[in-house]
Amino acid sequence: MDISIVFKIAAVGIIVAVLNQLLQKAGKDEQAMLTTLAGLVVVLYWIIQYINDLFNEIQRVFKL
Repeated sequence: MDISIVFKIAAVGIIVAVLNQLLQKAGKDEQAMLTTLAGLVVVLYWIIQYINDLFNEIQRVFKL
């Protein structure tokens, strides 16, 4: 696993947190929730391959 993915996830987390706070202060709670959800989807899209590799490795180790 490349360390750059950790920094990308952290950057998305910081950006989403700031946007969430700004939108909530502006009274746009629905947009804040959608921003958080969009950030989650982006991060899950990035790490789905790593999760797949993890499950394949677990199957290989336990010979399932």
